[in-house]
Amino acid sequence: MEIVLILLGALLVIYLAAELFTNALECLGERMGVSEGVTGSIFAAVGTAMPETIVPMVAILAGGASIAVNHAVGMGAILGAPFMLATLSLCLLGLFVGLKRGWGVVLTPEPTGFKRDIKVFLGAYSLVIGVALLPVEWHLGRIGGACTLFMVYFMYLLKTIQASKGLVEEGHGTEADSDLYFKRWLGDTTPIAALQLILALAILIAGAKLFVHGVEIASTLLGMAALVLSLLIVPIATELPEKINSILWIRKGRDTLAFGNITGAMVFQGTIIPGVGMLLLPWSFQSGYAVMAVLLALAGSAWLYFLQASGRLNGRMLLCNGFLYATFIAYVIV
Repeated sequence: MEIVLILLGALLVIYLAAELFTNALECLGERMGVSEGVTGSIFAAVGTAMPETIVPMVAILAGGASIAVNHAVGMGAILGAPFMLATLSLCLLGLFVGLKRGWGVVLTPEPTGFKRDIKVFLGAYSLVIGVALLPVEWHLGRIGGACTLFMVYFMYLLKTIQASKGLVEEGHGTEADSDLYFKRWLGDTTPIAALQLILALAILIAGAKLFVHGVEIASTLLGMAALVLSLLIVPIATELPEKINSILWIRKGRDTLAFGNITGAMVFQGTIIPGVGMLLLPWSFQSGYAVMAVLLALAGSAWLYFLQASGRLNGRMLLCNGFLYATFIAYVIV
């Protein structure tokens, strides 16, 4: 019963913090005059990616006494984030958009940024797999792979920011749905909006860590392996900010922000974090669980790209991404 209360309490904290976060982000994006693509794919994606970024870094650099367990948790958390985003997160997005706006309603995220995100992720994550296939003793190969991933994300940032001005002129500028929540007590200024954003992010991270703590206790009772735990369980908690922020936006019809928050996080989690992992870990997929997770992440993102390109991006079709998540669960059980 205590575990259930911890998990429910953490979910409530994350939901309230996500509401604060999205409100502050919309207000800041509107003040800065940037496109929804920049707000969703960069600001929101990187900001809410902090929990799942912190987990593998803590596991690798400041974990327990067992180096093998630390590496397993770190590798699983790194690979689990894109897997969760490309499968379960998109499925939940489809579920809520179907219930709120209708199952057959075609979703319309801004196409150029959407396609850019997916293409960059597919290319970068293919490199992540390629480096994992190199012999463990090829240290220069891992260093080269990491540097390439860092450069890919830097170029992605430049392209996204460069496209912002034109998109704003075409009507894709960020617009806040409501006044800044802190306005009532502290005023409506840019520093106050930034303060609300930072506070919300801190609460998001705290809520995610609390949820992870509860999940770890529960998973111990189930006797799950460290790699499976970090692939299947931990990302559910650390990805909750992306899920909830996107759900809040998709229910309001803010498709570009909703998808950008997820696809932008996929780019960040498919470049910067694996790059760091290549420098700190042996980076070899020695488990079938890891291989399955990366393949399903690629499949989920490719399916998303196909849906948008074919004009079939709706709630019903996004539920198929949940099938990929269920496939992994079945693989683990069998």
